[in-house]
Amino acid sequence: MAGKVSLIGAPTDIGAGSRGASMGPEAMRVAGLQAALEGHGLEVADRGNLSGPANPWLPPVDGYRHLAEVVVWNQTVHDAVLAELRLGRLPILLGGDHCLGVGSISAVARFCREAGRKLRVLWLDAHADFNTSVLTPSGNLHGMPVACLCGHGPQALIGIGGTVPAIHPKSLRQIGIRSVDPGEKRFVHQVGLEVFDMRYIDEMGMRHAMELALATLDAQTHLHVSFDVDFLDPAIAPGVGTTVPGGPTYREAQLCMEMIADSGRLASLDVMELNPAFDERNKTAVLVVDLIESLFGKSTLMRA
Repeated sequence: MAGKVSLIGAPTDIGAGSRGASMGPEAMRVAGLQAALEGHGLEVADRGNLSGPANPWLPPVDGYRHLAEVVVWNQTVHDAVLAELRLGRLPILLGGDHCLGVGSISAVARFCREAGRKLRVLWLDAHADFNTSVLTPSGNLHGMPVACLCGHGPQALIGIGGTVPAIHPKSLRQIGIRSVDPGEKRFVHQVGLEVFDMRYIDEMGMRHAMELALATLDAQTHLHVSFDVDFLDPAIAPGVGTTVPGGPTYREAQLCMEMIADSGRLASLDVMELNPAFDERNKTAVLVVDLIESLFGKSTLMRA
Protein backbone atom coordinates (compact mmCIF):
# COMPACT_ATOMS: atom_id res chain seq x y z
CA MET A 1 0.00 0.00 0.00
CA ALA A 2 1.32 3.41 -0.94
CA GLY A 3 2.22 5.71 1.93
CA LYS A 4 1.45 8.74 -0.23
CA VAL A 5 -2.21 9.57 -0.73
CA SER A 6 -3.81 12.24 -2.92
CA LEU A 7 -7.32 13.60 -2.37
CA ILE A 8 -9.07 14.68 -5.58
CA GLY A 9 -12.43 16.42 -5.27
CA ALA A 10 -14.96 15.99 -8.10
CA PRO A 11 -17.85 18.24 -7.05
CA THR A 12 -20.62 17.36 -9.48
CA ASP A 13 -24.03 15.68 -9.50
CA ILE A 14 -24.09 15.62 -13.30
CA GLY A 15 -25.02 11.93 -13.53
CA ALA A 16 -27.46 11.81 -10.62
CA GLY A 17 -31.23 12.05 -10.30
CA SER A 18 -31.12 14.52 -7.42
CA ARG A 19 -28.92 17.50 -6.68
CA GLY A 20 -26.38 17.67 -3.84
CA ALA A 21 -23.62 15.09 -4.46
CA SER A 22 -21.58 18.06 -5.71
CA MET A 23 -21.19 19.03 -2.04
CA GLY A 24 -19.76 15.62 -1.08
CA PRO A 25 -16.03 16.45 -1.30
CA GLU A 26 -16.34 19.42 1.04
CA ALA A 27 -18.43 17.42 3.54
CA MET A 28 -15.66 14.80 3.76
CA ARG A 29 -13.04 17.51 4.26
CA VAL A 30 -15.18 19.10 6.99
CA ALA A 31 -15.47 15.66 8.64
CA GLY A 32 -11.67 15.59 8.97
CA LEU A 33 -10.59 13.14 6.28
CA GLN A 34 -7.08 14.51 5.77
CA ALA A 35 -6.22 14.64 9.48
CA ALA A 36 -7.67 11.14 9.99
CA LEU A 37 -5.44 9.69 7.27
CA GLU A 38 -2.39 11.60 8.50
CA GLY A 39 -3.07 10.10 11.92
CA HIS A 40 -2.30 6.71 10.36
CA GLY A 41 1.11 7.85 9.17
CA LEU A 42 0.12 8.62 5.59
CA GLU A 43 1.45 11.58 3.66
CA VAL A 44 -1.69 13.27 2.31
CA ALA A 45 -1.82 15.86 -0.47
CA ASP A 46 -5.21 17.49 -1.06
CA ARG A 47 -5.24 18.42 -4.75
CA GLY A 48 -8.39 20.51 -4.31
CA ASN A 49 -11.38 20.20 -6.59
CA LEU A 50 -11.50 19.47 -10.30
CA SER A 51 -13.69 21.76 -12.33
CA GLY A 52 -16.11 20.91 -15.11
CA PRO A 53 -19.43 21.87 -16.65
CA ALA A 54 -22.33 22.91 -14.44
CA ASN A 55 -25.39 20.66 -14.15
CA PRO A 56 -27.97 21.92 -16.68
CA TRP A 57 -30.73 19.73 -15.12
CA LEU A 58 -32.28 18.70 -18.44
CA PRO A 59 -34.35 15.65 -19.45
CA PRO A 60 -32.68 12.67 -21.18
CA VAL A 61 -31.78 12.71 -24.87
CA ASP A 62 -31.63 9.29 -26.59
CA GLY A 63 -31.59 7.56 -23.19
CA TYR A 64 -28.87 9.68 -21.57
CA ARG A 65 -29.08 12.74 -19.32
CA HIS A 66 -26.25 15.25 -19.66
CA LEU A 67 -24.05 12.95 -21.74
CA ALA A 68 -21.76 15.70 -23.08
CA GLU A 69 -21.15 17.09 -19.59
CA VAL A 70 -20.65 13.60 -18.12
CA VAL A 71 -17.98 12.89 -20.75
CA VAL A 72 -16.07 16.09 -19.89
CA TRP A 73 -16.16 15.35 -16.15
CA ASN A 74 -15.01 11.75 -16.68
CA GLN A 75 -12.15 12.75 -18.98
CA THR A 76 -11.01 15.26 -16.33
CA VAL A 77 -11.23 12.63 -13.59
CA HIS A 78 -9.37 10.08 -15.75
CA ASP A 79 -6.48 12.49 -16.33
CA ALA A 80 -6.23 13.49 -12.65
CA VAL A 81 -6.33 9.91 -11.31
CA LEU A 82 -3.84 8.66 -13.90
CA ALA A 83 -1.42 11.49 -13.05
CA GLU A 84 -1.42 10.54 -9.34
CA LEU A 85 -0.91 6.84 -10.10
CA ARG A 86 2.03 7.63 -12.34
CA LEU A 87 3.55 9.62 -9.46
CA GLY A 88 3.39 6.48 -7.30
CA ARG A 89 0.60 7.90 -5.16
CA LEU A 90 -2.72 6.41 -4.06
CA PRO A 91 -5.58 8.54 -5.43
CA ILE A 92 -8.79 8.95 -3.43
CA LEU A 93 -11.50 10.42 -5.64
CA LEU A 94 -14.03 12.33 -3.55
CA GLY A 95 -17.34 12.36 -5.43
CA GLY A 96 -19.54 13.53 -6.81
CA ASP A 97 -21.93 11.00 -8.24
CA HIS A 98 -20.97 7.49 -9.31
CA CYS A 99 -20.93 8.19 -13.06
CA LEU A 100 -17.37 9.41 -12.32
CA GLY A 101 -16.35 5.80 -11.73
CA VAL A 102 -15.98 5.52 -15.51
CA GLY A 103 -13.14 8.04 -15.59
CA SER A 104 -11.52 6.85 -12.38
CA ILE A 105 -11.51 3.12 -13.15
CA SER A 106 -10.59 3.69 -16.82
CA ALA A 107 -7.50 5.49 -15.51
CA VAL A 108 -6.67 2.68 -13.07
CA ALA A 109 -7.10 0.07 -15.82
CA ARG A 110 -4.85 2.07 -18.12
CA PHE A 111 -2.20 2.36 -15.41
CA CYS A 112 -2.37 -1.41 -14.79
CA ARG A 113 -1.84 -2.10 -18.50
CA GLU A 114 1.18 0.21 -18.53
CA ALA A 115 2.64 -1.36 -15.39
CA GLY A 116 1.84 -4.97 -16.31
CA ARG A 117 -0.35 -5.41 -13.24
CA LYS A 118 -3.61 -7.29 -12.75
CA LEU A 119 -6.68 -5.33 -11.69
CA ARG A 120 -9.36 -6.23 -9.15
CA VAL A 121 -12.26 -3.81 -8.65
CA LEU A 122 -14.53 -4.03 -5.62
CA TRP A 123 -17.80 -2.19 -6.32
CA LEU A 124 -19.50 -1.47 -2.97
CA ASP A 125 -23.00 -0.29 -3.83
CA ALA A 126 -26.73 -0.81 -3.34
CA HIS A 127 -27.06 -0.78 -7.14
CA ALA A 128 -25.44 -2.82 -9.91
CA ASP A 129 -25.03 0.33 -12.07
CA PHE A 130 -25.27 -1.85 -15.17
CA ASN A 131 -27.96 0.01 -17.08
CA THR A 132 -27.75 1.11 -20.71
CA SER A 133 -29.63 3.77 -22.67
CA VAL A 134 -32.13 1.07 -23.68
CA LEU A 135 -32.59 -0.42 -20.19
CA THR A 136 -32.48 2.72 -18.03
CA PRO A 137 -35.76 3.94 -16.51
CA SER A 138 -34.30 7.42 -15.85
CA GLY A 139 -31.43 8.18 -18.24
CA ASN A 140 -29.24 9.06 -15.24
CA LEU A 141 -25.68 8.09 -16.06
CA HIS A 142 -24.79 7.26 -12.45
CA GLY A 143 -26.78 4.06 -13.10
CA MET A 144 -24.51 3.05 -16.00
CA PRO A 145 -20.80 3.23 -15.05
CA VAL A 146 -20.19 -0.53 -14.68
CA ALA A 147 -21.83 -1.21 -18.05
CA CYS A 148 -19.72 1.55 -19.63
CA LEU A 149 -16.50 0.16 -18.12
CA CYS A 150 -17.38 -3.26 -19.56
CA GLY A 151 -17.83 -1.69 -23.03
CA HIS A 152 -21.62 -1.22 -23.09
CA GLY A 153 -22.34 2.48 -23.51
CA PRO A 154 -21.76 5.55 -25.64
CA GLN A 155 -18.45 5.60 -27.51
CA ALA A 156 -17.43 8.90 -25.94
CA LEU A 157 -17.52 7.30 -22.47
CA ILE A 158 -16.38 3.73 -23.09
CA GLY A 159 -13.25 4.89 -24.90
CA ILE A 160 -11.91 7.30 -22.27
CA GLY A 161 -9.15 4.97 -21.06
CA GLY A 162 -7.89 4.22 -24.58
CA THR A 163 -9.06 0.58 -24.65
CA VAL A 164 -12.58 -0.82 -25.07
CA PRO A 165 -13.68 -2.40 -22.86
CA ALA A 166 -11.72 -0.66 -20.12
CA ILE A 167 -12.06 -3.70 -17.87
CA HIS A 168 -13.19 -7.30 -18.17
CA PRO A 169 -16.29 -8.21 -16.12
CA LYS A 170 -14.22 -10.97 -14.47
CA SER A 171 -12.07 -8.35 -12.72
CA LEU A 172 -15.13 -6.96 -10.86
CA ARG A 173 -16.74 -8.03 -7.61
CA GLN A 174 -19.96 -6.28 -6.58
CA ILE A 175 -20.85 -6.24 -2.88
CA GLY A 176 -24.01 -5.13 -1.06
CA ILE A 177 -26.26 -5.01 -4.14
CA ARG A 178 -29.98 -4.89 -3.37
CA SER A 179 -31.63 -2.78 -6.08
CA VAL A 180 -31.42 -3.87 -9.72
CA ASP A 181 -33.84 -2.88 -12.48
CA PRO A 182 -35.58 -5.78 -14.29
CA GLY A 183 -33.79 -5.44 -17.66
CA GLU A 184 -30.52 -4.70 -15.89
CA LYS A 185 -30.92 -7.95 -13.87
CA ARG A 186 -30.98 -10.01 -17.05
CA PHE A 187 -27.98 -8.14 -18.47
CA VAL A 188 -25.92 -8.66 -15.28
CA HIS A 189 -26.68 -12.40 -15.48
CA GLN A 190 -25.85 -12.54 -19.19
CA VAL A 191 -22.47 -10.83 -18.75
CA GLY A 192 -21.59 -13.00 -15.73
CA LEU A 193 -20.78 -10.33 -13.15
CA GLU A 194 -19.76 -11.74 -9.78
CA VAL A 195 -22.26 -10.25 -7.34
CA PHE A 196 -22.41 -10.71 -3.57
CA ASP A 197 -25.85 -9.24 -3.01
CA MET A 198 -27.48 -8.65 0.37
CA ARG A 199 -29.24 -12.03 0.20
CA TYR A 200 -25.81 -13.66 -0.09
CA ILE A 201 -24.41 -11.56 2.76
CA ASP A 202 -27.46 -12.35 4.94
CA GLU A 203 -27.04 -16.08 4.34
CA MET A 204 -23.26 -16.46 4.28
CA GLY A 205 -22.02 -13.42 6.20
CA MET A 206 -19.85 -10.47 5.21
CA ARG A 207 -16.69 -12.35 6.14
CA HIS A 208 -17.35 -15.13 3.64
CA ALA A 209 -18.38 -12.68 0.91
CA MET A 210 -15.18 -10.66 1.40
CA GLU A 211 -12.98 -13.75 1.50
CA LEU A 212 -14.30 -14.69 -1.94
CA ALA A 213 -14.17 -11.11 -3.27
CA LEU A 214 -10.53 -10.81 -2.21
CA ALA A 215 -9.49 -14.35 -3.23
CA THR A 216 -6.46 -14.82 -5.54
CA LEU A 217 -5.05 -11.32 -4.99
CA ASP A 218 -1.27 -11.38 -5.24
CA ALA A 219 1.67 -8.97 -5.26
CA GLN A 220 0.94 -8.13 -8.90
CA THR A 221 -2.68 -7.15 -8.25
CA HIS A 222 -3.84 -3.53 -8.06
CA LEU A 223 -6.94 -3.39 -5.85
CA HIS A 224 -9.37 -0.56 -6.59
CA VAL A 225 -12.33 0.08 -4.29
CA SER A 226 -15.29 2.05 -5.65
CA PHE A 227 -17.37 2.87 -2.57
CA ASP A 228 -20.84 4.27 -3.17
CA VAL A 229 -22.09 5.57 0.18
CA ASP A 230 -25.56 4.12 -0.55
CA PHE A 231 -23.87 0.71 -0.02
CA LEU A 232 -24.51 1.41 3.68
CA ASP A 233 -27.88 0.97 5.35
CA PRO A 234 -29.72 4.32 5.29
CA ALA A 235 -30.39 4.02 9.03
CA ILE A 236 -26.69 4.77 9.61
CA ALA A 237 -26.01 6.72 6.37
CA PRO A 238 -28.97 8.89 5.35
CA GLY A 239 -26.83 11.32 3.32
CA VAL A 240 -27.33 9.83 -0.16
CA GLY A 241 -29.77 10.56 -2.97
CA THR A 242 -30.81 6.95 -3.62
CA THR A 243 -31.37 5.20 -0.30
CA VAL A 244 -32.25 1.49 -0.36
CA PRO A 245 -33.19 -0.15 2.95
CA GLY A 246 -31.46 -3.32 4.08
CA GLY A 247 -27.81 -2.47 3.52
CA PRO A 248 -24.79 -3.49 5.58
CA THR A 249 -24.82 -2.52 9.24
CA TYR A 250 -22.05 -0.48 10.83
CA ARG A 251 -20.21 -3.64 11.93
CA GLU A 252 -20.62 -5.37 8.57
CA ALA A 253 -19.27 -2.28 6.79
CA GLN A 254 -16.33 -2.07 9.21
CA LEU A 255 -15.49 -5.74 8.65
CA CYS A 256 -15.63 -5.21 4.89
CA MET A 257 -13.17 -2.30 5.12
CA GLU A 258 -10.89 -4.05 7.62
CA MET A 259 -10.60 -7.14 5.43
CA ILE A 260 -9.69 -4.94 2.45
CA ALA A 261 -7.03 -3.28 4.63
CA ASP A 262 -5.73 -6.69 5.73
CA SER A 263 -5.19 -7.65 2.08
CA GLY A 264 -2.50 -4.96 1.85
CA ARG A 265 -3.39 -4.42 -1.81
CA LEU A 266 -5.54 -1.25 -1.79
CA ALA A 267 -4.05 1.05 -4.43
CA SER A 268 -6.86 3.45 -5.41
CA LEU A 269 -10.26 4.47 -4.05
CA ASP A 270 -13.47 6.23 -5.09
CA VAL A 271 -15.87 7.57 -2.45
CA MET A 272 -19.08 8.45 -4.28
CA GLU A 273 -22.62 9.74 -3.87
CA LEU A 274 -22.26 11.38 -0.45
CA ASN A 275 -25.07 13.95 -0.54
CA PRO A 276 -25.03 16.46 2.34
CA ALA A 277 -28.43 17.81 1.22
CA PHE A 278 -29.99 14.61 2.59
CA ASP A 279 -27.68 14.22 5.60
CA GLU A 280 -28.25 14.96 9.29
CA ARG A 281 -25.57 17.23 10.78
CA ASN A 282 -22.90 15.68 8.50
CA LYS A 283 -23.22 12.31 10.28
CA THR A 284 -22.89 10.31 7.04
CA ALA A 285 -19.66 12.12 6.15
CA VAL A 286 -18.28 11.43 9.64
CA LEU A 287 -19.16 7.72 9.24
CA VAL A 288 -17.54 7.65 5.79
CA VAL A 289 -14.30 9.10 7.19
CA ASP A 290 -14.41 6.45 9.93
CA LEU A 291 -14.77 3.68 7.33
CA ILE A 292 -11.99 5.13 5.16
CA GLU A 293 -9.74 5.07 8.24
CA SER A 294 -10.51 1.36 8.55
CA LEU A 295 -9.57 0.87 4.91
CA PHE A 296 -6.17 2.28 5.81
CA GLY A 297 -5.64 0.05 8.81
CA LYS A 298 -7.54 1.47 11.77
CA SER A 299 -8.50 -1.46 14.01
CA THR A 300 -9.36 -1.84 17.67
CA LEU A 301 -6.31 -3.94 18.54
CA MET A 302 -2.78 -4.33 17.24
CA ARG A 303 -2.77 -7.22 14.80
CA ALA A 304 0.23 -9.30 13.89
